Amino acid sequence: MFHSFFPQPKLFFTSLAIWTLAAIFGWYFFAAGLGASLGFTPVAEDQQPIDLSFFLLPENVWFYSYFFLSAVIFCGAWHLKALHHPWKLWSVWGSALIIFVTYFGVQISVVINNWRRPFGDLLQNALAKKPGIGVENFYDLFLIFAQIAFLSMFVSILTDFFTSHYIFRWRTAMNNFYMANWEKLRHIEGASQRVQEDTMRFSSTLEGLGINLINSVMTLVVFLPIMLALSHYVTTLPVLGEVPNSLFWLAIFWSAFGTVLLAFAGIKLPGLNFKNQRVEAAYRKELVYGEDHPDRAQPPTVRELFSRVRTNYFTLYFHYVYFNIARSFYLQADNLFVYFFMAPTLVAGAITYGIFQQILTAFGQVSNSFQYLVNSWTTIIELLSIHKRLKAFEAAIDDEPLPEIDQRYLEREAAGIAHADG
Repeated sequence: MFHSFFPQPKLFFTSLAIWTLAAIFGWYFFAAGLGASLGFTPVAEDQQPIDLSFFLLPENVWFYSYFFLSAVIFCGAWHLKALHHPWKLWSVWGSALIIFVTYFGVQISVVINNWRRPFGDLLQNALAKKPGIGVENFYDLFLIFAQIAFLSMFVSILTDFFTSHYIFRWRTAMNNFYMANWEKLRHIEGASQRVQEDTMRFSSTLEGLGINLINSVMTLVVFLPIMLALSHYVTTLPVLGEVPNSLFWLAIFWSAFGTVLLAFAGIKLPGLNFKNQRVEAAYRKELVYGEDHPDRAQPPTVRELFSRVRTNYFTLYFHYVYFNIARSFYLQADNLFVYFFMAPTLVAGAITYGIFQQILTAFGQVSNSFQYLVNSWTTIIELLSIHKRLKAFEAAIDDEPLPEIDQRYLEREAAGIAHADG
């Protein structure tokens, strides 16, 4: 699944994680200060532009240069190390491009968040019938938002286009690798399905999960400092009283609670989805044999196979009931969570409507990033079940023992053949 596309995947991803952390700490503890001393002075959070000039701020230009240098060093080293790997341009350099474009997309969200403050304050003043508010003031802000929105659309469309090609190259690499080892794989149950369908589902599922994960990490990197800066507007919380950096700690607590809750509620679902794929494959395989062989797909056999499908689905439905209860409870409570803790600040009139909109957006961005597992859990369950099926291929190619569940299947098949032969 990975070594067909990435060079030495364990070492690659380990080095990528280490290099990313080193780059992040290097930025906050060294490069950002160096940039400020060289004239790339950061702008205060409440003074940042609300239009496209945000991307030309000296601090952002300095960061783009820092990111480019970090990416060239890492990717260049792996390019030389994996000089003869056929997919290095896509897996190494393509990954770096996706990470940067995702970060740039998060920055667009920051500009929109900056725009919310003057728009919210203008709306509040207009509703309060304060003098000096005209229609042209709204139109000016609408024009600025349109510019940001068109840039967002342009970046999003090009990112989706490139990512689709990136993921299909990954599927191609898996397909080529598996077909090159077909003689070792053909005896595995549902081998053709695993090569054709599971690789397709694995790549498409991983596309969504991977992009969301990168986006979540980048959102945290960008919005956590904003959240910390906005926390000074909310100093008092119900029950808890005064809490420094209150919004930051609330986002972490609420996201961690949701992640643990859904992980506990859905712990059995990956295995059940895997079994579901197996019984469906066995039922489909018998029907396919019945198309060409009249002695196959007989009513007793079909009834037995379909009864297994029914039993597994009913079990799956039962476990999804309490998982969906936990998930629905959390998501509904999430709608009011930040309002509940900001109630004292709102009643005291300590913030304007524009600042309130900024806080809601920033809290939502940080909270959703920490809630990556909450929002993606059902997709992760599907990916884990696909991974279990493709894992058997890895074992067969490397001449290792098959996973226990595949060994049991082959033993049952062998016993069935022996019984049929008398």
